[in-house]
Amino acid sequence: MLNATWLETFVTLAEEASFTRTAARLNMTQPGVSQHLAKLEAAVGVPLVQRIGKTIVLTDAGNALRDHARVRQAEEQALLERIGEDRPDVGAVGIGASGSFATVLYRRLLPHLVAARELIVTLEAAPQSRVIEAVAAGRLDLGVVSRDPRQTRLDAEKIGVENLCLALPSGAGSTMPDLEELQEMGFVDHPDGPAYAEMVMPENFDGFQSAQALRRRGFVNQISQIPALVAAGAGYTILPRSGIDGFAGSASLQIAALRHPVHQELWLIRRAGRFLPTRCLWAMAEIRSLAEELHAPSA
Repeated sequence: MLNATWLETFVTLAEEASFTRTAARLNMTQPGVSQHLAKLEAAVGVPLVQRIGKTIVLTDAGNALRDHARVRQAEEQALLERIGEDRPDVGAVGIGASGSFATVLYRRLLPHLVAARELIVTLEAAPQSRVIEAVAAGRLDLGVVSRDPRQTRLDAEKIGVENLCLALPSGAGSTMPDLEELQEMGFVDHPDGPAYAEMVMPENFDGFQSAQALRRRGFVNQISQIPALVAAGAGYTILPRSGIDGFAGSASLQIAALRHPVHQELWLIRRAGRFLPTRCLWAMAEIRSLAEELHAPSA
């Protein structure tokens, strides 16, 4: 690797064609200029200049090295400008969240993404453990999870809570069926279904024993298909409110009026000590705003 300082001196010498003018331009001494040239010629192994009287003429090798050095300088300048640029509408933003939260969040991010042609948004719907690891490793800028990860690698901020909803088909009749009626309908299960059932059912349904005791109608791991089965009358399920709000056919669902509403926390996470670029700040604002809406009473 050629020394960048020697190259800068050499390019200036090629432009000025004078040791005196080069020294003045670079605020150096003439012997200093000569020393840089000598070191550079020793590094490449061939002469780079010819001295014809008081005039400096580049050799063929010198012309080639000057052109290379100019390209290198231009590339470094472009890199510095790109690094120093911090615009809200340029660059990549990576976000991870649960499938339900990601579905609703994407609709909020989409207008900004369409308007900002140089913005790249990656929204990854993933299990909580994967979101935490991706943010900690720097693969994602932001994450939304339901608990404080309590990791030194992460900064975590509680931004709200999200109600857990027991969703029924719109023709179910009662907005608060008993456990026997739910068992008759059957549970539309999903990856988080048992955990949500253990959170919601004990305080709201007498006789509940465990999630394993619920009569299952099926298992779905696609967030958009879980409420679709309920809307079609296949059974009931339990989802975060974002999973209901993100479903296009939510008008075909009925939300049970739980005696004891249950919610899960929402935490915004980022890598500890990292200075986030401006392009991430608008995304953080949208995430916080969505968290507030999910906790507000439904219209």
